[in-house]
Amino acid sequence: MRAASFLGRPSGLALPILALLAAAEEEGEHAAETFLGLPLWIWQLANLVLFLGVLLYFVARPLAAAFRKRQVEVEERLKEAEKRRAEAGRLESEIRARMARLDTEIAEIRARGVAEGEVEKGELFARTDLEAERVRREAEEEIGRRLDAAKDELRRAAADLTSSTARDLVAGQITEEDRRRLLEESVGKMGAGR
Repeated sequence: MRAASFLGRPSGLALPILALLAAAEEEGEHAAETFLGLPLWIWQLANLVLFLGVLLYFVARPLAAAFRKRQVEVEERLKEAEKRRAEAGRLESEIRARMARLDTEIAEIRARGVAEGEVEKGELFARTDLEAERVRREAEEEIGRRLDAAKDELRRAAADLTSSTARDLVAGQITEEDRRRLLEESVGKMGAGR
């Protein structure tokens, strides 16, 4: 019992050794200090070495293999992450370049729009000037026609007034004798003209 508590918890291979130690303990104090002629501490050391060897064989190797596998997985993930980071950097560069081109294109479109607007404005002013000139000409022509019509009407009115005034004057100055004489002259001219 003392050997089992000294060694700690017994393992599967250490059980036969512990059983032998337990049997040797029963033989007495003097026998407990040696087993098969070897001191007990040598057996304990051999048991420890055997335990560590079994532990290395069954636990350390699979753990090392698992750690190696995990390390390979981590390295692969790291490589994949580096590829993704490089791809993200490339995409970021492309996006920045596109944004720069987009800014340039927007500036060009604005400049083109302003230039086209100025051209349109100029054309609109030119059309407006042409239209204003046409309206002015038409207005002048209409004014000229109306002025001519007014002049004609004024002439007719003046002629009517003149003839009316002349008739009144002539009528007031012509006597009955002058009327007969004019009538005879007119009839004579008519007869002579035939």
